Parts: sequence; structure tokens; C-alpha cells
Amino acid sequence: MLNKVIPLQTGPDTRMPVYYLSHGGGPWPFMEGPFRAMFTQLERSLQDIPRQLPAPPRALLVISGHWEEAQFTVSTAPQPGMIYDYAGFPESMYQIRYPAPGSPELAAQVAALLEKSGWPVGIDPVRGFDHGTYSLLKPLYPDARIPVVQLSLRSPLDPAEHINVGRALTPLRDQGVLILGSGQSFHTMHIRGTQARQVSETFDAWLRHSVQAEPDARAAALIEWEFAPNARIAHPHADHLMPLHVAVGAAGNDLASCVFSDYIADLATSAYRFGKHIEDSTFDTLSLHERHLHHR
Repeated sequence: MLNKVIPLQTGPDTRMPVYYLSHGGGPWPFMEGPFRAMFTQLERSLQDIPRQLPAPPRALLVISGHWEEAQFTVSTAPQPGMIYDYAGFPESMYQIRYPAPGSPELAAQVAALLEKSGWPVGIDPVRGFDHGTYSLLKPLYPDARIPVVQLSLRSPLDPAEHINVGRALTPLRDQGVLILGSGQSFHTMHIRGTQARQVSETFDAWLRHSVQAEPDARAAALIEWEFAPNARIAHPHADHLMPLHVAVGAAGNDLASCVFSDYIADLATSAYRFGKHIEDSTFDTLSLHERHLHHR
């Protein structure tokens, strides 16, 4: 039975928050040198997340921008393998492992919740971890002992649908499951340098304002995200944004805190926590810059 694996918790003080996080580029947490150094602030912000939780999670549910199917699909492998979905890295980066177990029991519950809400759900018994999962989890839980289940996005990436899927997953938060949307708030390979900063700052400012709005306004803004400034420059394909929509749905009426913001390869990038408690983060670098400028 699932409840033997994930004991039921009750009350607002034990409810898990929900996150939309950046997983960075390729296998960066497994590397050394300048490439990894580019993600130093991100790494520190991810390492801080376990401190923010009411209790250690019983399991992790990851919605990665690197998995998209014709229907929502859950991974059921008890011992997932690895997917090296990147190119141009040293050969050793194609041998790395993140040996966390899966949880067929949690996967079955995820499928049941979605089916109850009207979605047909696919089952993938062989799906391994993509880098949207292991590059995110390596800094959070380097010992890889917590069970991990992955849930795919669904083409054609309808924003309202993904918010509603998140809402269907909300009960998991009271069972010790940490729901993680894994993507990148600005995701394009087509611009760099000064232009990239300006364009990404504009979209990031819109995203921050929208995500930190009241829940109804937040959902309405994100459903219409394509009308945001520089939206399709930020996301030519919405795969790295849709995990945010799932997180927003699972957040319910919880408000958002920015737990990370910085420039990654010239791109203003941010990450968010949805939960009972709101607090300023020392890893919200862009907001700190803004506050400094406003008080000069």
C-alpha cells in the first residue's frame, strides 16, 4: 500500500511547499571548472532548499521540461537509469549516475489522481532520469536516497491544462511528497550578451510580477503568458516554462517567494517557492540589485 511508503501528514505546518526551479545547463553539478562555476549561485540556492522544508520529503515528484508526451505519462521504474540528453561534454559526463530509487507506488497514485480528474495517463516502466531531473537533484540531495518519480508534460503544452494537472496533484503535498517543476525561466540559445540581458530582464520582471500576484491573478497571467513582453524570445518552445504551470496549480492559494535569481550565460533567470511562509532570499540576486539601486 502507498501509505506504508508515504505516511499521511495533516495540517498546514506539515504541508510541503512546491517549487519551480532552474536545472541549469547539461550535467553541470557533476563537473568542475569554469562551466560549473557559472552556476555557483544556483547551486547554493538549491542546496538551501532542504532547510526550507517542514520535514524531509518522503518522495520527490519531478516535472521536467525535458520530457514531453502525447499524454501525461508517469515513470514507474523501481531503479531508473540515466538519459544523457546533452551534447559536447567530456566523455566522463556520459558515465555519471544519480542512483536514486523510483517509487512505483507513488507513480500509481499520481496516475490515479490524474485519471480521477479526467486525464488518460501513460505508464513508462523504463524511463530513466533526464538531466532536468538529475542536474536539479544532485545539489539538493547528493546522496540520492529519496525515491523519485517523474511526470511528463503533455503536447501541445496548453498552459491552463498544466495548471489544472498541478491542482489534481495537490493532495500529495500532505503526504510528504515534494513537487518540483524543473525548467528554466528564460530558455533560448539564440541571443547572448547585452541584448540577452535586456530581453531577459524584461521577461523576468513580468514573470516575477505575475508569479508573485494573488493566486487568481497569477493563474490568469500565466495562462496568457504568450502575451508577455519577449515571451516567445524567452520560450520559443514552452517546455521549460510549463513545469511552472504545474507548480502553480499544485500551489493552490499559497503565495510565491523568489528563491533564486541571477544571470546565467547573460540571461536573467529566476526560481520560485510556493508555500505558507514568504521570506526574502539571499539568493535572489536580481532583486537585491534592484533594491540597492532604489536606495542609492
